[in-house]
Amino acid sequence: MSQAHPRVGLFVTCLVDFHRPTVGFAAIRLLQDAGCQVEVPRSQTCCGQPAYNSGDRTTTCEIARGILDAFGGFDYVVVPSGSCGGMLKRHLPHLFDDDPNLRERAAALADRTYELVSFLTDVLGIDELPVRYQGTVTYHDSCSGLRELGIKSQPRRLLAKIEGLTLKEMAEPEVCCGFGGTFCVKYPDISVRMVADKAKDIAATGADTLLAGDLGCLLNMAGRLSREASPVKVRHVAEVLAGMTGEVPPIGVPRAAEPPGTPSN
Repeated sequence: MSQAHPRVGLFVTCLVDFHRPTVGFAAIRLLQDAGCQVEVPRSQTCCGQPAYNSGDRTTTCEIARGILDAFGGFDYVVVPSGSCGGMLKRHLPHLFDDDPNLRERAAALADRTYELVSFLTDVLGIDELPVRYQGTVTYHDSCSGLRELGIKSQPRRLLAKIEGLTLKEMAEPEVCCGFGGTFCVKYPDISVRMVADKAKDIAATGADTLLAGDLGCLLNMAGRLSREASPVKVRHVAEVLAGMTGEVPPIGVPRAAEPPGTPSN
């Protein structure tokens, strides 16, 4: 492996692919600007988490075998999602506890897998980016990224170096937004109450923009904020770090209805 130009396989994630491709392009820009050789394997599919959380081990293992084949040859696997990253890094190896060969392959892949912002800061040592964002943001700590991967200070360190950006913390940034993958489907009433409480916490900061590192959480919170007619814009943190906010409207805002004065690179 060339330490100067590591070969990185980007695990795009289903939600990014179907709902917010800009996050994938932002990840590619960040990685390439950092000197990485980035590839996006065409054979990749889901991380397997929906099947895993539903108890469908057979389907999860089939998906996991495809992941091992698609990403086996890279120096690193990078994921713009703490949730999907946690699935690959913490749970994938244990799917094959009864198969030593596959267990070894899965463990080796897990060791090379990182969430995007964690990879930029903890592996590549990036501590500043040449972009600006004129506005006040607040940051939501997604459950899987925080609790499974230890992602807390990394995005804040980078955001603190962005010219024009002010970070205002929520009272409870670590409290779940109520999405939780299949949780919001199984327990919709509880989920709605949780995201309503989160929306109040966001509003209390006075921030004009909400950031996070997981698109599932962002879609959930953007939906609630939209239903409350909140002016808070919602974005994946990678879009801000890559200076791409002028290229796509906030989550939940149609392109034609993009508000004037949106911060740009």
